[in-house]
Amino acid sequence: MKKTMFLLTVVASALSSATSVRAQDNAGNTYLGVRTCAGICHKTEKQGNQLGIWEKTGHAKAYTTLTTAKANDIAKTKGLATPAAESPECLQCHTLPASSNVDVKEGVQCEVCHGPGSGYKGLSVMKDKARSIAAGMTEYKDDAAIEKQCRSCHNEKSPTFKEFNFQERWAKIRHSVPKNP
Repeated sequence: MKKTMFLLTVVASALSSATSVRAQDNAGNTYLGVRTCAGICHKTEKQGNQLGIWEKTGHAKAYTTLTTAKANDIAKTKGLATPAAESPECLQCHTLPASSNVDVKEGVQCEVCHGPGSGYKGLSVMKDKARSIAAGMTEYKDDAAIEKQCRSCHNEKSPTFKEFNFQERWAKIRHSVPKNP
């Protein structure tokens, strides 16, 4: 009983933390999904081919990992009542929040880190970083801020947590827009 209560407390705390971060940063904006972001311009070399970089990462496959027998065994061991791919405790770090506009099967998409995109999706807004941020795009002042966001999921609360070397992992997923000559 004590173990169950402890687990429920940890899960509730994690859900509360993840939800409040997403809600406070982008009040009023809705999620659009990776295909909308890619359709705007994030798949060209001129823009840094962010879509191509993302497609090669574990983030793109994060939801799929929840559909495995191993994931379901972990969920059962943790006392979850539903399969991993249906459990909010798992979904919070393996996909975007569910909405009518988003296919959760696309995994950890652009807006998990950049915030819901409805307010800043327009090309004229996206061409101006300050306008994008004012319209709800999450701004990271430095690598420490980026690392904090990463560690909101890559932490000891994960049942499959392994040491997280931010610099090494960030090098694999970095997707900057190239500087114009």
